[in-house]
Amino acid sequence: MMAGGSESEAQFRFVVVGGGIAGVTCAEQLALQFPSEAVALLTAAPLVKTVTNFKQVSKTLEDFDVEEQPSSILEEKYPNLKVIQSAVRGLHADQHTLQTENGQIIHYEKLCICTGGRPKLLNQDTPNVLGIRDTDSAQEFQKHLSKAKRMLVVGNGGIALELVYEVEGCEVIWAIKDKAIGNTFFDAGAAQFLIPSLEADKPERALPCKRARYTTDKTTASTEESKELGSALGPDWHEGISLRGTEEVSHRVHVEYECEIEKIYSQQDFLQSPLYSQKSQDLGVWPVYAHLTNGKTYGCDFIVSATGVVPNTEPFLKGNKFELAEDRGLRVNDHMQTSEPDVYAAGDVCTAGWEHSALWQQMRLWTQARQMGWYAARCIAAEVSGEAIELDFCFELFSHITKFFNYKVVLLGKFNAQGLGLDHELLVRCTKGQEYVKVVLSGGRMVGAVLIGETDLEETFENLILNQMDLSAYGEELLNPNIDIEDYFD
Repeated sequence: MMAGGSESEAQFRFVVVGGGIAGVTCAEQLALQFPSEAVALLTAAPLVKTVTNFKQVSKTLEDFDVEEQPSSILEEKYPNLKVIQSAVRGLHADQHTLQTENGQIIHYEKLCICTGGRPKLLNQDTPNVLGIRDTDSAQEFQKHLSKAKRMLVVGNGGIALELVYEVEGCEVIWAIKDKAIGNTFFDAGAAQFLIPSLEADKPERALPCKRARYTTDKTTASTEESKELGSALGPDWHEGISLRGTEEVSHRVHVEYECEIEKIYSQQDFLQSPLYSQKSQDLGVWPVYAHLTNGKTYGCDFIVSATGVVPNTEPFLKGNKFELAEDRGLRVNDHMQTSEPDVYAAGDVCTAGWEHSALWQQMRLWTQARQMGWYAARCIAAEVSGEAIELDFCFELFSHITKFFNYKVVLLGKFNAQGLGLDHELLVRCTKGQEYVKVVLSGGRMVGAVLIGETDLEETFENLILNQMDLSAYGEELLNPNIDIEDYFD
């Protein structure tokens, strides 16, 4: 630890750690609410993620873009906000101090941890295995792809879905552990609706890239610590990145269902393995081979791991007594407080430890990172001024807007009948290539919905879910395309 000289110590009333959506939203809110107090935002990367083009679509649904911006933009906007570019080495919660990687000691009155999640990687030591979570890894991926003929993608969340759809000129083997694609977001019916998009030629992109990108100077970004950095990608991370391999084919995707990778072999190891001698078909010569749990083996140029994230709590645990949830996130109560006094958390790093509303669940998505960051700042402000605060309305109903395979996708409530067991029924309406509407009913009341395409039903369905009206009288008619459902329930 450095000697306690004045340049190595700093004091702020409010300190937020993490330059992703949750951290930036929280720091902005605090700077706005307390214009005469010093707020610090610690971020390991030189760029921060900011919310732009925010639109409140309905009571709970919000749509926004995310842009990467140099942190100086935040400091210009909020004179009382200081951005410190450094990772955190450790936290002494009992002393209310943080130690940064570059040896600075930062004293805080209230701290909010928003360090997000880091990608679960399959196998760290092989250069032919890439984890995709942030813009830096997306660029690394592009370098590999430009020379590739075949890749294997592992994972079934949003990034895997987009990746498989966007890649052209390269054969894709897609290994998923579920029975259907996109299991985090869809059921098998929605997956079937989307699958033709994987075979069809994609519409030409006329849209300009809507997210401004600033690339970091390569010399500063190549240090060891930067491997851990970078905020999560959002739903259009591939805009403006050319995802094209060397093959002439536009789209060639082969899905292997209900399997995971059992073992990864380098070319050399594979040639010496028993698999090599007993393989029935000629697998060809590839830089890397994957043996799947279903017994099949594929050779490919590289493997992309898009298997989700683990909460990034590492630097904060040593020497402190944080209560962790089962998923290893920092457990927070309904005021976003952790078990350590004056320490709050928001976004992917935390786990909502309060009793959830029957229509809400935590999913590590950008919308929730923004909501949690905003609400955490409100909770800190309420605590400081001794006011009571209610759990925000956004935690009443899960809602998310995104885009998959160029379709607008809206998810509401228990959209995959999460936690309902057998106590539910589904109504589905599907027009091939145009729209897919699924409603989840429990006890005659709507508890969830998936809307793919331009259905214009999101507000009506949100209202029906929120007011829990008994719909049993309508039966199948609820989704009859000839009935204007909005007129019914205005």
